Amino acid sequence: MNTVEIRNLKKNYTLYKKPFDRVKEAFSITHKQYGQDRCVLDIDGLDIKAGEVVGIIGTNGSGKSTLLKIITGVLSQTRGEVKVKGKIAALLELGAGFNPEFTGLKNIYLNGTMMGFSHAQMEKKIQEIIDFADIGDFIEQPVKTYSSGMFARLAFAVAINVEPDILIVDEVLSVGDIRFQMKCMDKMKEMMDGGVTVLFVSHDINAIRRFCMKSLWLKEGKVQAYGETGKVCDQYMDYLKLLDAHMEQTAEKQGEASAAINESVADVRGKVQSGILAEVKNIVFRNEKGIEVSEIAWNDPMTIEVEYEVYDEHVKEPVLGVALKRIDDEYICGLNTLLDQVEIPWIKGRNYYRLIYTEGIRVLGGKYYFDVALFDKTATVPMQYCARIKELTVSADYIGEGICILPHEWSK
Repeated sequence: MNTVEIRNLKKNYTLYKKPFDRVKEAFSITHKQYGQDRCVLDIDGLDIKAGEVVGIIGTNGSGKSTLLKIITGVLSQTRGEVKVKGKIAALLELGAGFNPEFTGLKNIYLNGTMMGFSHAQMEKKIQEIIDFADIGDFIEQPVKTYSSGMFARLAFAVAINVEPDILIVDEVLSVGDIRFQMKCMDKMKEMMDGGVTVLFVSHDINAIRRFCMKSLWLKEGKVQAYGETGKVCDQYMDYLKLLDAHMEQTAEKQGEASAAINESVADVRGKVQSGILAEVKNIVFRNEKGIEVSEIAWNDPMTIEVEYEVYDEHVKEPVLGVALKRIDDEYICGLNTLLDQVEIPWIKGRNYYRLIYTEGIRVLGGKYYFDVALFDKTATVPMQYCARIKELTVSADYIGEGICILPHEWSK
């Protein structure tokens, strides 16, 4: 059964060269048009089945948010048909509809009413929402007295605890502190596993790969690709790399490409966040004999020893990630213990874990560096991300071209 069906959808905006042109057009007796229509969304057909988790990707201005707003009913389309079956919870603009003069408690009931719930139904949900937001006695205070973090926590708690059939998420997961982000991701994963249809917009391509069954790539308002996530994301990344190769691309697109290629959220890289739960202390490169090295041959087995300090042993299923990058920031290979289904030690105090490249790192000669990170169990929320933590020189003769040397042989 399809949860969302879209047919011949089109959304136009009228652009005016001068602000007063809008007024002249409104009062024109001859109905003269002073503005110019611009199409921002043009989709012939799209079906999303119940229980599917669909990632929506594309550069800024590609129509992602416009599509979500039309599906939720915030915007109306210029033409076409959009059918939605089920109750929607949309995490588009956290706190939209909150009355700053009302207390947090009154705003919960207000938002429940806006979502179609009766007062009696909200009574059954109220404690769960309060517990999830975890803002203490401030729940009885006017929202205008809240910090931005408290406001976001309450808004997220209200939006995500209404048992929706469809959950729509648009780049709003970085709310509150690390613990709250982890709780949000746990709840999101629980909803996904429970059969809720999810539409997930993110510039973090690796998050799309982790969570989404299918992906939709929008380019200039049109569907460029729709299907299995791995294939669609590969096509999109190739497109971004080609953009990066053209000198004419705008600074906005350059920033977009950089953000999408980077595995982690840029503003937390290399920083220790407040309320830190653990931190990486050191990494050591060792050759096959166990000797510490700073240079190694491309095909020699190598071990990376990661030393990290745990301050809170209650974090569930933490993830260790290691990324190899070239000196010019070219992303070569990222590995983490979630993808390899490995559990790392997590005892309060000093811990150690190793990553072994059994056949070498197989890249061409030159300087490289490693990023090391500790994540929550979804490998999405970083407890700490250490960028360029250590540099390594790889030695190699002229044995190939490109980025890496793939195992191979020649045959007649």
